[in-house]
Amino acid sequence: MKKQSMERLAAKEENSLAKETIKVSGMTCVACANSIEKALQKKAGIKEATVNFAAEKVIVLYDITKTNRREMVTVIEGLGYGVPAEASAEVQASLDQEAREQAALLARKRIVIFAMSVTAIIEIIMLLEFRYHFHLPYHNWIMLVAATPIVFWAGLPTHRGAWRSISHGNTNMDVLISLGTLAAYSWGIVAFFLPYTVSFMGISGMIMSFHLLGRYLEAIARSKTSSAIRKLLELGAKTARIIVDGIEKEISVDQVQAGDVIVVRPGEKIPVDGEIIQGYTTIDESMVTGESLPAEKTVGDQVVGATINKNGFIQFKATKVGKDTFLAQIIRMVEDAQGSKAPIQELADKVTSYFVPVVILVSLSTLTGWLLLGGVEALDRAVFAAIAVLVIACPCALGLATPTAIMVGAGIGAERGILIKDATSLQALLDVDTIIFDKTGTITKGEPSVTEIISTGELTEDELLRLAAGGEKGSEHPLGQAIVRAASERALTLDGATDFQAIPGKGIRAIIAGKDVLLGNRKLMSEMEIQTDSMENTVAGLEDQGKTAMMIAVDRQLAGIIAVADIVKEDSRRAIAALTKAGLTTAMLTGDNERTAKTIALQVGIDRILAQVLPDQKEAEVRRLQEEGRVVAMVGDGINDAPALAQANVGIAIGSGTDIAIEASDITLIRGDLTSVVTAIRLSRNTFKIIRQNLFWAFAYNVLAIPIATSGHLSPAIAALAMAMSSVSVLLNSLRLRRQKLDTEL
Repeated sequence: MKKQSMERLAAKEENSLAKETIKVSGMTCVACANSIEKALQKKAGIKEATVNFAAEKVIVLYDITKTNRREMVTVIEGLGYGVPAEASAEVQASLDQEAREQAALLARKRIVIFAMSVTAIIEIIMLLEFRYHFHLPYHNWIMLVAATPIVFWAGLPTHRGAWRSISHGNTNMDVLISLGTLAAYSWGIVAFFLPYTVSFMGISGMIMSFHLLGRYLEAIARSKTSSAIRKLLELGAKTARIIVDGIEKEISVDQVQAGDVIVVRPGEKIPVDGEIIQGYTTIDESMVTGESLPAEKTVGDQVVGATINKNGFIQFKATKVGKDTFLAQIIRMVEDAQGSKAPIQELADKVTSYFVPVVILVSLSTLTGWLLLGGVEALDRAVFAAIAVLVIACPCALGLATPTAIMVGAGIGAERGILIKDATSLQALLDVDTIIFDKTGTITKGEPSVTEIISTGELTEDELLRLAAGGEKGSEHPLGQAIVRAASERALTLDGATDFQAIPGKGIRAIIAGKDVLLGNRKLMSEMEIQTDSMENTVAGLEDQGKTAMMIAVDRQLAGIIAVADIVKEDSRRAIAALTKAGLTTAMLTGDNERTAKTIALQVGIDRILAQVLPDQKEAEVRRLQEEGRVVAMVGDGINDAPALAQANVGIAIGSGTDIAIEASDITLIRGDLTSVVTAIRLSRNTFKIIRQNLFWAFAYNVLAIPIATSGHLSPAIAALAMAMSSVSVLLNSLRLRRQKLDTEL
């Protein structure tokens, strides 16, 4: 009783959980992201909070009975960060966000142009002063006039960010830059009154200018990492023509409601998902299926938003609108994947949480050390080195190393029809050594057809087919649908079935036209004590050809065999060959008999066969392989194979069009071909290769740069430029993913 109560409580809690994605502005480095995460995780009702600094968003899993979005926004704004207003439509919000980003980039560009122009003047003056010993009159005053607007006007957002962070008990990149520039500027003021003292007034302006330049270049590169979302948004239609009281009316696509009747002419985009109620056409569904040939559509067929109507006039009823459309689901899944964290990021997060305080301590220690041991000009050297330490350190590079690569990788996957649930799934794919494939609809096309009808002599072929189809009428199983389709092609009239019984993994039993009909495999016939010896050789011969032979018994007597064949997909052999060549073990899981399974396996080059596995046993087979020490990926249709997909280390659902189980898998292949499995593995390997490079260089940069700065051999201005370029280099390295090949060779 106690266990049942606990289960009910857990189920209730799970049902009350919701996920919210909140856009956040004002973050300057990963330390900001960490402070937001910690604050949200302390709030009652929040189960999990993940902040992606690169994507500038937080994904929150929370209990709707204990908290809500408004309270989360209050926490974020209480820390001093901004949250843009929530828009009414997700797609429109994303488009508005893009416009805001472009406007912000333009504003930054103007400030950077001003700062760098003045910095160029400062550099010329410093070059004349220190290299050619040409002393300008009022040299220090010129530097003061030049540096002041850069430090206090152009750099005002940086100082505000630093104050906001410190006032809430946190430290971030703005704190280091603000301290560095203000220290250099203040020392420049002191130099007015201390003879024989080097002024750092000009250097203060240079530090801020190079910092702003780096932030601008970083913003440009970061916007490119999310280009996949923009490309997806561009696929959608902007307007729709609905029929109101018999009159066509053009409205914005976000105003369309479920049930509206929509008119689409040749060459126009389908605005939302729906069902055709009038007309015939062909539709370009390449963005969904990857197929270049248009699909024929008529009354009763489903249409998908963002596909293109080629040559017919149609009317359809909207069934899914707004956030429920296929395109919106893809966009939401890509955004979630881009905003998620990979396990490999944990080390970088731990380091950056202590990074800024440690750098400040190192800077103070450097200042003290040089004052005590610096000898002649110790004061100048101490300030010089301490400022260099502050501005050379770069937690941003560490914070950007993983999320930028994940953003690019998830976007590339979406463009190729590979939807990745989160970064953890992408990383888990790296360690997979065994890939299990479901047979029907995965290795094969899943559209079998009847190839032979063999009678024992008591009934004709048409009579056998009519009885079998009467039992399978309404069936969702591919084999049953093939039998019904064959009966329809022969224009047979089907009798209704009574006392219908589906026997999972074996077949069916029903009363049809007063006859007791059994249709299924050997197991069913054996359990029902039907003698099949006379047809065993025939069945074996069919199975050797890779066909599924279903026996039919009428009134407890074997009446014949119906053979059904499912064609292997064109790309299956090529994909499995690539996986085998890469050292991965491949296996096939099927409810078919072993002889048929072996024939299909031989055609495609599968290593291991798990045949005659009932639907409820698939999960156990996956678990058994895991107990052998294997890291397993399961590739199935995402519906019948849901338990096995969930049990696998990585569940890969193959879908077709809108019939995809996005929530049932870690990775969804919306185009349904097995080469996408190879592409997904290659994408995983490429992404994490880039992440390791990013992390190595980010760590190496800080490990090498900070000691050089403490030694006093690094100009603070050069340090600021190097700091800015370290973040930009990480972003540019992540963008290299777009140029790497994702062919079918691993």
